[in-house]
Amino acid sequence: MAAMESQPLAGRVVAVPETRELEVFAGLLERRGAQVLRCPLVAIRDAPDPAPVLAFARTLAADGFDDLILSTGEGLRRIVACLERLEPALRAPFLAALARVRKVTRGPKPARALRELGLKSDLAAAEPTTAGIIATLAELSLSGRRVGVQLYGTEPNAPLIEFLERMGAVVTSVAPYVYADGADAAAVQELLGRLTAGKVDAIAFTSTPQVERLFAVGAPDAVRAALARTLVAAVGPVVADALRRHGVAARLMPEESFFLKPLTAALEEALRG
Repeated sequence: MAAMESQPLAGRVVAVPETRELEVFAGLLERRGAQVLRCPLVAIRDAPDPAPVLAFARTLAADGFDDLILSTGEGLRRIVACLERLEPALRAPFLAALARVRKVTRGPKPARALRELGLKSDLAAAEPTTAGIIATLAELSLSGRRVGVQLYGTEPNAPLIEFLERMGAVVTSVAPYVYADGADAAAVQELLGRLTAGKVDAIAFTSTPQVERLFAVGAPDAVRAALARTLVAAVGPVVADALRRHGVAARLMPEESFFLKPLTAALEEALRG
């Protein structure tokens, strides 16, 4: 009984497509006894051209923005890393201006990235989605305000940009990082084969590019059939929406806090014993 309590996921197989925090997530599951299939579906890389990232940082450092919308924690970290690597003298004025600007965060991850810099969010989205940002800003006067938008990967987020411009804001966006293919296609096909054979108890998606990569490698009907054989988990509503667009329902998602630890706890609750 004690062993079951200490390792509630013993005998369970969980597929993890995560990249940046792969070992953190895998460790959380393995300490609970799970066998983890590591299959990072995407890689996260710096923007191939750093010039727009540096230009965006210079604008912020010169107090060129009234508001800064942070879509991801990864984006803020990449901007700071770009400065440290290519223009270290800009780091201090950038951080000073970051403290002054009104900071709008899409979810808990950009808020955490701000805390790592000793700062905090000024406005948190009503929910961690584009619609949540829009709902939060809809009651505010944005006419004439200069708004910087840090994008989610290279997704241009037309709904958000169009909303801001309709509200009279002057918008500048930046994409500090890009997604690239992670595991090779053969490894992804092997994962799909194990899913199809019913050899995986759960697969836990933590970003929308993971979902898109899986459906890009496999035939959509085959991917849906494979996922139907396992417990599909999503770290939050954005990922759940990506799955839904492909005809897959996320059967498991943390209720409030969309991080790896709550996702692990939800998996433990669903799979224990």
